[in-house]
Order: sequence, then C-alpha cells, then structure tokens
Amino acid sequence: MICLGMMVKNADAKSVVETSGDISQLIIPLSVYASTFIFDDDEGKTEFYESFFLNLGVTYGLKLSVDKTRPDGGSQSFPSGHTSVSFQGATFMYLRYGWKPAIPFYLGAAYVGWSRVDSKRHDTTDVLAGAAIGIASSYLFTKPFKGVTVTPLIKDDAIGLNFSVKW
Repeated sequence: MICLGMMVKNADAKSVVETSGDISQLIIPLSVYASTFIFDDDEGKTEFYESFFLNLGVTYGLKLSVDKTRPDGGSQSFPSGHTSVSFQGATFMYLRYGWKPAIPFYLGAAYVGWSRVDSKRHDTTDVLAGAAIGIASSYLFTKPFKGVTVTPLIKDDAIGLNFSVKW
C-alpha cells in the first residue's frame, strides 16, 4: 500500500477535484482490501495482492517504457495509475463479492478517471488504458467468494439485511 502513497505528490496548489481524485484512488483499494478482513477471507487477501501487484507492475512498466507527455507537460502519462488502481479495486469487489457492493467503488473509480482528465494530468486514452489494466488484472486472479455475504435490503415498508451463503 506504500506504493499508493507515492502517487499522491505536490498536495499544495491542486484543485479540489484533483485532490479528491488523489484521495479516492487511495481509499478505493484500501477499502476493498479491508473487505477481505470483514469477510474473514484469506483467499481473497491473496487474490487481491496478486491482482494489485500485477496491476502496478504493468502500469508502471508501461509508464516507464512509453513515457508519454502529460497534457500539463509532465512525463509518464500512459497509462493512468490512479485509474488503474481504482478500477482494480472496484473489479475485485465485483468479482469477489458481487455487483451490489461494487457499485460505489465503480462510481468512485469513474470519478478518479474523470478527475485525472479534468486536472489535465491525463487524456482519455490514458484513463481508459488504466481502467482496462485494472479490470484485467482483477479478472486474472479473482474468483467469487464462497461464504456468507451480507447486503442491504431496502423495500417500500422495510429496511434490513440480506444474508446469503455460497458453497
């Protein structure tokens, strides 16, 4: 997780959108990894590590080898690392625990991608490539969770929790 902290630099002189995108790209994978503790999911922890570090390796390997100029003049634009870690986390959540708990993570990942374009750190191609790498890295290692899943249940006249068991 220390690698994620390296992506947040120069906090001063950033816009609110850029800063919130920087923070979100940390919160998404950390929250998703925390879910493996909530579900007491040791296999999930391993799958998360495998997909997370493959994602970082591919992303930074491409950044160093392509060395595309950023819209703001900086270097190593392709692909977006912020977007790749965000979509890796969201996709892990989807594949491991289902689509309902993944919705807020995908919304957050989309926001991170948009924030990178809005702040002129990346163009759309960089962000789409980062998203694709993050998604693919989770698909390579993540299997559905076999255990108890808890999801919120909201109906017209009731609020509760839905428990389901997979084996």
